[in-house]
Amino acid sequence: MGFLDLFKKKPEEIEELDLSWLEVDMHSHLIPGIDDGSKNMEESIQLIKRLSGYGLRKIITTPHIMAEYYRNTPEIINMGLEDLRRAIKNEGISIEIEAAAEYYMDEIFLEKIKDGEEILTFGDNYILVETGFINKPQMLLEIIFQLEMAGLKPILAHPERYQYLIADKGLLQDLTDRKIIFQVNLLSLTGFYSKPVKDFGEMLVETGLVRFFGTDCHNPRYLDMMETLPKSKLYSKIKQLQLLNSSL
Repeated sequence: MGFLDLFKKKPEEIEELDLSWLEVDMHSHLIPGIDDGSKNMEESIQLIKRLSGYGLRKIITTPHIMAEYYRNTPEIINMGLEDLRRAIKNEGISIEIEAAAEYYMDEIFLEKIKDGEEILTFGDNYILVETGFINKPQMLLEIIFQLEMAGLKPILAHPERYQYLIADKGLLQDLTDRKIIFQVNLLSLTGFYSKPVKDFGEMLVETGLVRFFGTDCHNPRYLDMMETLPKSKLYSKIKQLQLLNSSL
């Protein structure tokens, strides 16, 4: 070793990502070609192989259902799921995979609920829902009420990413009082989206409001960044939380 080598910064070693404590990922976009997630079956297989390698025993993948952009139906999603199951079986990947959906909360979704249309749920009648990132939907609380009246348990996907919720602590309290279930993206804790999102996500964790974590995996870049999760200051803490993922 030369004299100058003493001053060279050694590459930082990152602990390998282990998600065996999570057991089940209940938010991802792995059915190829039907939303903004995996583009083709080859990519889906590679993503699932990596997720399995992190120690997950089960994946519940959740394609978007969004009237203006992703007009998926239970039939489209279930057909895609069967194709995906056959492909991973042929590849010898040993992981259980199911499908539900991530529903965008708008007027059309509200009508689906009121009309009693088929809705994709998972676990204990859970339904994964999302909103736009900037503005609070005017009918947010009404939709939540209608879901509950229909016997469904809404899980709000990635609340840490909603700017209106970050800015409105009163609304956060309203949702908490209503016992709305929060699902935080593991990626948020890495700073993948932004520092405000990371900070808000950490606050939700620290205050005990998180009941589910999800990868929200769309493509390889998501998993590349997620592998830095062990650097998060909350990595040890989140592995000790009383989550609902393992019950699915």
